Amino acid sequence: MQRTSFSDARCPIARSLERVGEWWSILILRDAFLGVTRFDDFQASLGIAPNMLTRRLRALTEAGLLERQRYNEKPPRYEYVLTPRGRDFRPVLLALMAWGNRQFAAEGPAMQMIDEVTGEVVQPVLVDAKTGVPIDRARHVMQAGPAADERIRARVKNYQEQRARERAASTPSSQ
Repeated sequence: MQRTSFSDARCPIARSLERVGEWWSILILRDAFLGVTRFDDFQASLGIAPNMLTRRLRALTEAGLLERQRYNEKPPRYEYVLTPRGRDFRPVLLALMAWGNRQFAAEGPAMQMIDEVTGEVVQPVLVDAKTGVPIDRARHVMQAGPAADERIRARVKNYQEQRARERAASTPSSQ
């Protein structure tokens, strides 16, 4: 079966999934953030087949998330380091980690974020960069952007209509 490509999709979520939507890719990026750079170390950490690791590293390199750098001349050996685009994926990983800890870790968190100065556990949240206000469903809504096509406009219109129905249902009627 032929895999659908989202590389030309207008939706930013679909475009992003084209680059990192396969679980090995996200786990490779996780390990890269934890300092893993070499093929053998990725393989040992992940328990991934060498051919699959080669494909995923190539795809992440082609997508501009990792950069292949030679660290040994004879024999030639390479490491994979995060690029600025790859480092920009960090908030996505932190959000996945926080969500996984809240929803799927009945035994408690296996990994968490701490404040290096205080040692306190921190809970990552998404905030508006301009105001610093946490993003929440009650205050912040999706809207079609300037490059939206008709499919995106239809999705957003459906979303806005659903929100209007929810607001109407939660507002006491004036009788």
